[in-house]
Amino acid sequence: MINTKRFGEELHRLGFSFYTGVPCSYLKYLINYAINECDYIGAANEGDAIAIASGAYLGGKRSVVLMQNSGLANAVSPLVSLNYPFRIPLLGFVSLRGEPGVPDEPQHELMGQITTQMLELMQVEWQYLSSDLEEAKKQLLQAIHVLDQNRSFFFVVRKETFEQETLQKQEQFLISNESKEIKRAEDQLPSRIEALSCIDAMKDKVTIQLATTGKTGRELYEINDDIGNFYLVGSMGCVSSLGLGLARTRKQNDIVVIDGDGSVLMRMGCLATNGAYGPPNMLHILLDNHVHDSTGGQSTVSDHIDFVEIAASCGYRKSSYIHTLSELESSIKDWKRTKGLTFLYMKIAKGSKEKLGRPHMKPYEVKERLKTFLDM
Repeated sequence: MINTKRFGEELHRLGFSFYTGVPCSYLKYLINYAINECDYIGAANEGDAIAIASGAYLGGKRSVVLMQNSGLANAVSPLVSLNYPFRIPLLGFVSLRGEPGVPDEPQHELMGQITTQMLELMQVEWQYLSSDLEEAKKQLLQAIHVLDQNRSFFFVVRKETFEQETLQKQEQFLISNESKEIKRAEDQLPSRIEALSCIDAMKDKVTIQLATTGKTGRELYEINDDIGNFYLVGSMGCVSSLGLGLARTRKQNDIVVIDGDGSVLMRMGCLATNGAYGPPNMLHILLDNHVHDSTGGQSTVSDHIDFVEIAASCGYRKSSYIHTLSELESSIKDWKRTKGLTFLYMKIAKGSKEKLGRPHMKPYEVKERLKTFLDM
């Protein structure tokens, strides 16, 4: 078995100090080490963890993601539509529950048979983690070689690989909503491009804008393609988790997350995680038109959801219903002055700009440009 603390110290020596993930009994001692000694964010699900770690990578941190193999399926979307096209490399540890020949629960049987096949299908390089510490250290160097090529690397971890590491502390989530403003007037219902133009006009030299997948990123690109913009493709529902990881590691920047109703509905657990960790430099804006605009205008179920109340109950410091563009402008100005994790909800009109183009840059070029900007 590996001495968990010594293995963790080797990871730290190699630059890995940011961890996120979802617990698994096979990985609990490594998770305990991460909580005790490093910056660790507990995610609501494994896909969110991938996005959080990816945001931390954009912020300049070598990132580790931890998960049970049953949750690997939850991570498929961001691994193939975020990390692959943007060439965002992560170091992963995934347990091998249901390993053939090892007694386990029935729900792990199939995943135990296909875990490594799934990694290979996603073009994620992997190795079984050795239970010998010195050999495991050599494997880490091999993994870094892959990461340096902007490709992810996962270790598959068998039962009883890590020695016991006692959990010394737990983060205290002393969260509360300080301000909630509910609907009190008629909605102006601007177009998305009008709302995005208002948001974009408020940015300054320390602002990073993360736009959710679909028409939101495409319209923001047409308004003003800026070095501080990141246009998500795929990985629907992951934009605020990406923002959380980036905000956690780039406290000197203002992180503005621009989301949509279909996106938030897909991964609503991220709101609870965002609220718990509460980065004060993150502004989360939801533009809701009640439809999946990018795929033909099919209705979402957002028309009966009180997102302002949900964000407030999840611990966002401020949560506000925005009725007009002038309110949107004043609220962004107020956030820039006072900070604190803030959620702004605005209803917008259905539809989008006609003959809407797409970013001319490849996703990995958008990533490299943003990293260059953050390194300035």
